[in-house]
Amino acid sequence: MILKLQIYSLIFSFVFGIVFFLVLELFRDFIYNKKIIFRIINSIIISLANALIYFGILRKINYGIIHYYFFLMILLGYCISKYIYVKLFVKRKWLCYNYCE
Repeated sequence: MILKLQIYSLIFSFVFGIVFFLVLELFRDFIYNKKIIFRIINSIIISLANALIYFGILRKINYGIIHYYFFLMILLGYCISKYIYVKLFVKRKWLCYNYCE
């Protein structure tokens, strides 16, 4: 594979990891529903939709060639975005709840 395509694929995989985290945060209420059957169905639908979008765009970028380091970049993007989310938003909400009352 050409180096330029690999770099585009790595950047896309990293950005997709960030987008995947944001999608999971947006649909948190659907994923963590009270009824177990709705949890399962919603998790499957969200996971399949994200996988189809990822592989569809990856097919446009590099003709669908998949390497294990693309998945590592998705994981890296997800972990970094989760770390930033926790540091910026979750702790500030906690501090505001304790001191704003």
